[in-house]
Amino acid sequence: MQVQVNTTGLPNKESLDRWAEQYLQDELARFRHDITRIEVHLSDENGGKSGSADKRCTLEARLAHHQPLAVHHDGDSQDLAVRGAADKLKRLVEHTVDRGRDSRHRERDSIRKDGVPDAGQADAAAL
Repeated sequence: MQVQVNTTGLPNKESLDRWAEQYLQDELARFRHDITRIEVHLSDENGGKSGSADKRCTLEARLAHHQPLAVHHDGDSQDLAVRGAADKLKRLVEHTVDRGRDSRHRERDSIRKDGVPDAGQADAAAL
């Protein structure tokens, strides 16, 4: 899983890049075989002014055999913005990957033999 960090108007770019990459690698380790790349976009929404929820983190995940997924989260700090977006992305990837696994499961052949009812069908037929 490759992580690419892009920042706009934020200080400490190098340390922020390293922290965000390591944090996302740890948080999404379960999906390392499903996710090929994550793009992180961090920005300060109102420049030098202070205010609540003025840091925005947008995460775009590229998954194998799926369309790209994107989430964003606004926070009071860069840390909170990244953590909030990571939580949202984890839930979205989990839902997307599990849904794909469920559909592959449904495509399998039935274990029941044609013409031989299972126990539930036999009981229902007797009523």
